[in-house]
Amino acid sequence: MKKATLPEEKRSLSQGNTNTSNDAQNARLAVHLRQGQSDTFTIARDLNICRPGARICDLRNRGYKILTNLITLTDEWGRTHRRVAMYTLIAEPSVKEAA
Repeated sequence: MKKATLPEEKRSLSQGNTNTSNDAQNARLAVHLRQGQSDTFTIARDLNICRPGARICDLRNRGYKILTNLITLTDEWGRTHRRVAMYTLIAEPSVKEAA
C-alpha cells in the first residue's frame, strides 16, 4: 500500500507538530498566541491540537491571562459557524527570580 504524502506547503505546517502530549501542545499554543490572536479552527488545524479549549484551560491554570471572544467564522468550505472562540493572550505568568 502506498503511503499518502502531503503537498510541500502543507508538510511545512505540520513539521514539529507530531508530539501530541499535553505539554508539547501547551508549548506550541503559548508560542502561537504570542504572535497574535487565534481561533479554535486555526489552532486545531495549524498546531495539531484536537481540543484547543482544553489546552487554553491548561495555560490559564499555569497563570496565562487569555481573553476569549466568540465570533462568527466561515470555514474553508463556505460553512458559517457561530460562537467560535477567538483567543487573545493578554499576559504571561511572571518568572520568579531565584533567591
